[in-house]
Amino acid sequence: MNDIPKKNILSAQVDLSKFTDASFAPATEEEKRQQDVMSESTTFFKDGMRKLFKNPLAVGSLVLLAVILITIIVAPMVVPYRYEEILSVNGKRDKGAKNLAPFTYSEMEQRYIENGGERFPHIFGTDEQCRDYFIRVVYGTRISLFIGFFASIIVLITGMLYGSISGYMGGRTDLIMMRIVDIIYSLPDMLMIILLKVVLDERLRFPPGSFLDRMGTSMVSLFIVFGLLYWVSMARLIRGQILSIKENEYVLAARAIGAKPGRIIRKHILPNCLSVIIISTALQIPSAIFTESFLSFVGIGVKAPMPSLGSLANAAREGLQSYPYKLVFPAVIICLIVLSLNLLGDGLRDAFDPKLKR
Repeated sequence: MNDIPKKNILSAQVDLSKFTDASFAPATEEEKRQQDVMSESTTFFKDGMRKLFKNPLAVGSLVLLAVILITIIVAPMVVPYRYEEILSVNGKRDKGAKNLAPFTYSEMEQRYIENGGERFPHIFGTDEQCRDYFIRVVYGTRISLFIGFFASIIVLITGMLYGSISGYMGGRTDLIMMRIVDIIYSLPDMLMIILLKVVLDERLRFPPGSFLDRMGTSMVSLFIVFGLLYWVSMARLIRGQILSIKENEYVLAARAIGAKPGRIIRKHILPNCLSVIIISTALQIPSAIFTESFLSFVGIGVKAPMPSLGSLANAAREGLQSYPYKLVFPAVIICLIVLSLNLLGDGLRDAFDPKLKR
């Protein structure tokens, strides 16, 4: 310390004589931890998924949907019956297998089992046409989920493209496009489905035995109506997001360097609308499933013998007093799917919506 020169009065140099060896001691472990980054580097999607898995209702919904999906995939591989198959024993039609209760056999099947044969149990019983009811519920769930996911994809693509163009262009283009949306809002969707079905029944023909032929013109008209009418809510949501995002500095910087509008929308604007897109798509699926179930319930759904949950519920309504369990099975499946998707949509909104972050 004696070798340290004294600080001049007008000098900005640090006066080292005022410091001791303790002042320059190495940092402690606690002080080092304070300098570390408080949270690991993550992306918007990873952060949202981490919050989603902390929501018990959303996780329960995912587990329930996974169980339903595994069941409808694996069950046709295990159950030897087909959804249109009329039960028979040794090639003979089993007329006594009509409206069996769950896990029961007809007299012909019982005699066949007593003689050493094996017969797969009817888990949900049979219907009025001697068909296994469990496999029909499984295929009905397949059809309802397929319609829900396919319709939501149509709504997502159409609404995202329309809303992106309207919101980014603005001005007169936005005004005209939004007036078109207002006109579409005024069209009654159920009436459009019925009218399209009547027209398509006379003019549209599918290859015999194809998937569309088994589905029928009612489901084709439902897809067309979803593509024409149901995307307007998605378009309005995305348009509102883009109107606020396109004024940000990074969008202005992209324009300044000569980026084309398509690239700006694709690379800079739509990723920042991801939360709205995910949430709206997740909530659109149960809406489409409920619409299909309602149409099948009133008799303008899938073409027989192809089952759906709505058509099964409609068929069970006739024998409600004698066989109430036939209505319970498809109704419970519809409730579980719609409730799970709604809870999952709420969980996605809480996880991905930046406005709800605390």
